[in-house]
Amino acid sequence: MYLKKIKNLMNILRLFLVIFGLNCLTSASASEGVRIALDEGTQLRYFNQLQHAGLVVMSAQQKSTLYEKNAQQFFIPASTTKLITALLALQHWGADYRFKTEFYVTEGFKEGWGDENKKLNSLFYKLQIKGYGDPFLVSEELAFVVKQLAQRLKQQGVFHLAGVQLDTRYYEGGVKFSGASQTDNPYDAISSALAANFNTLYIQKTAEGFISAESQTPMTPTAHVLAREIKSFKQARYGLKKRINLGQNETIAQRYFAELLMAFLRQEGIVVEGNVEWQPISKTARPLYVHRNRHTLAEVILPMMKYSTNFIANQLALNLSREVSGRPASAQTVTEVYQQRLTEQFGWQAFTLKEGAGLSRENRLSPEQLIDVLTAFEPWRDLLPEIEKNVYAKSGTLLGVSTLAGYLFHEVNNEINWYPFAVMMNQKVPYRYRNKLARELRMSLTSGSLFKNENRNERKSF
Repeated sequence: MYLKKIKNLMNILRLFLVIFGLNCLTSASASEGVRIALDEGTQLRYFNQLQHAGLVVMSAQQKSTLYEKNAQQFFIPASTTKLITALLALQHWGADYRFKTEFYVTEGFKEGWGDENKKLNSLFYKLQIKGYGDPFLVSEELAFVVKQLAQRLKQQGVFHLAGVQLDTRYYEGGVKFSGASQTDNPYDAISSALAANFNTLYIQKTAEGFISAESQTPMTPTAHVLAREIKSFKQARYGLKKRINLGQNETIAQRYFAELLMAFLRQEGIVVEGNVEWQPISKTARPLYVHRNRHTLAEVILPMMKYSTNFIANQLALNLSREVSGRPASAQTVTEVYQQRLTEQFGWQAFTLKEGAGLSRENRLSPEQLIDVLTAFEPWRDLLPEIEKNVYAKSGTLLGVSTLAGYLFHEVNNEINWYPFAVMMNQKVPYRYRNKLARELRMSLTSGSLFKNENRNERKSF
């Protein structure tokens, strides 16, 4: 009877550890972690009990599958979709590509009356801007742009601008993606052909009113209007602050871009009237400056992967679809171009991608397809964040969705080997479970248990 009770208690304890992912593994020593991975396989065994989950681990060197479960089943990929967006962008433009924005100056005459009621025509100038969807026009970049503009304007004898005109036709008006929410959260920022600071604001509330929470970003009229609409602020180190997006109206976002540019121009000694207009570049406009962003495409993708910036991903997707389709960028052109490019490259017969960031619950990919992407992405794998020691990957999270795809690194005889892996779980799992699973897989490489399968060129299925 006593032995039976002990056995029952051990079974209960074992079940508890399986269900809760063995949280003690985070505090265990490395050697203990390896032992657990080998002897118990706690995280893998828990994964094997999941009903709506898939996993593939590959050896790139042997081109063999080491582990798999539901490899061809379709799941919601969440933000691992950004791997596809990054891959297509890098293949199309190259890592050193820089997005451009064009600036022109146009002139006209304004009728007026002088002394003794004499009719006079006064010359005026306006700045025209053509946007091409640069996703990284942050305040520091705009301040640099304005220094170039101010220098050229002054060289041409222009010290006063009657307004700013925007050409935003590179994108179709009112771009809306599946899965986007209408909240003020930064990750819900809309796309636009001209955008500053990822179409977001960082506001600080003081006793005197509202100020910018970023020293490099001046306040503008639109910023003041949006600040007054904020319902609640968060207590930060130096006061009440909140970062919001610019709303769902692209006209407001584009007006803010123009206002910020005008504020920087005034700092450089250029008088600018506050008129903002939308119209195509005039045929008579003089080219003033073509700005190529100081950040390369690789340097733009790096923070997109680390912080999972939806705005950058959607801008890249739209820009790619615009160049490939030759039509103003829209959600439809993104879907069409992704379908075309991925079918041509990988021969996929079935998948669904409605946007490039991973917000849509309509998106469908399989673990095997993510492995295809990771294999092609290998030249740029250093753009992925290191989420655990020797685990470089992109995560994805939606309600009831947890995904992770990337590379496990292992050094053998001073040679680094990499192992693409993709985990897709479309059900609720414990917090940070995907990281624990990735850590266990990586430790299995260290222990050599996966090498047994690799050397025999065998596939282990769950």
